[in-house]
Formats: sequence, C-alpha cells, structure tokens
Amino acid sequence: MTFEDIFKKGFLGNFEELSLATIAMALLSAFLCGMIIYLLYRHFYKGVVYSNNFNILLVLVSVVTAFIVLTISSNVVLSLGMVGALSIVRFRTAVKDPLDVGFLFWAVAIGITCGAGLYVLSFSATILISIIYIVLVTVKKTTRVYLLIVKFDNEANEEVQKVLRPLKCVLKNRTGLKGKTELTMELRTKGDNTAFVSVLSAIDGVFSATLVEYTGDFGE
Repeated sequence: MTFEDIFKKGFLGNFEELSLATIAMALLSAFLCGMIIYLLYRHFYKGVVYSNNFNILLVLVSVVTAFIVLTISSNVVLSLGMVGALSIVRFRTAVKDPLDVGFLFWAVAIGITCGAGLYVLSFSATILISIIYIVLVTVKKTTRVYLLIVKFDNEANEEVQKVLRPLKCVLKNRTGLKGKTELTMELRTKGDNTAFVSVLSAIDGVFSATLVEYTGDFGE
C-alpha cells in the first residue's frame, strides 16, 4: 500500500453520509434553542435601545453554526476548506453592550452542540443559562446610578450646591458660558429617591435639571 493510498483512505475517503433525519434534528434543535434566546433577549433586555435585527442574528448564528459543524464532522477535507474560508471573514460591527457578546457566544455554543448531536446538553444548558440570566436581571438593585445634568445661572450656584452637597455626587463635566453653568454629575441613590430633581428645578436661576439612569450603555 502506497502513501497515496493511505492518504486517500485516511482523509479523502473519510466521508460520513449524513441522513436527512440527522440534519433536520440538528438544525431544528439549534432553531428551537435559538428561539429561546430570542424570547429571553426580547423580554428581559435592559439596555437603552432594543435591536430586533441583532436578536434575529442570534437565531441565525445558532442555525448557521450547527450547519457548519455538520459539514466539518462529515468530511475532513471539507473541514479544512471551511476553516480557510472562515479565516477571511471579518466582523467590524461594534458591540457596545458586553451582554450582547455573551449572547453571541451562547448562540455559537448552541450551534456547536446541536451540530455535534448533543441535543440534550444543548437544551439543558440553554434552560439553565436562561434561568440564571432571568434571576440576575430581575433582582432589584438597592443602589442605582444616575447622571444628573443641571443648567443654571451663576448667581444660583450657591443654592444649587446646597442641594448637591448632601448627595453622593462625582463631578464629570463642568461647562461655563456667558454667566451660565452646566454641571454633569454622577450620583448613586438607594431606591427611587429622586425628589432632589424637583428641588433643583424650583430654584430661581435654574433652567433645567435632568436625571438619566446610567446602565453603562452609552457610547460613542
């Protein structure tokens, strides 16, 4: 037996026929697990702007990854070609929310396990991760972080400082222009105690007092 025969027998001849039932089961399982992610992301999203396109992408990633794993597992030569093709793909879309990266990894893991035929593992892990995520996002935080933006006349500076002094504020930005001042403060409060906003707005010389809850989603 020559080296060429060994090579053909070990690699080129290593082709496993995939039955239609196996393909359907893998893709259907990936789709169902992907839909669990879709519903979870949709109903428990805590970011600023919900993106339905990104949510659809999570389902597609699950199914496409399962399809890729099925292809790789059926033939060694095709797997090498698939790796070469995927190596030229570049993803340039910026993901601002770190949780979105976690959801992407989750979708890829579903595709890998379903493509490998580990359906029980895929469904079990998906349900467990879903429960963990729901528990973590629904636990009520005792301390909330806000950004407070106050615009006022310089003459009202003393009165504004009297209100801000008892609060746990950290100055982030101060802008002054023609006798007017704009302050951007980061502050932490327990619960929904935001009565100080009305107090600031009632001060003579204060043009506006805006309070925005900060969740780490703001980016350039």
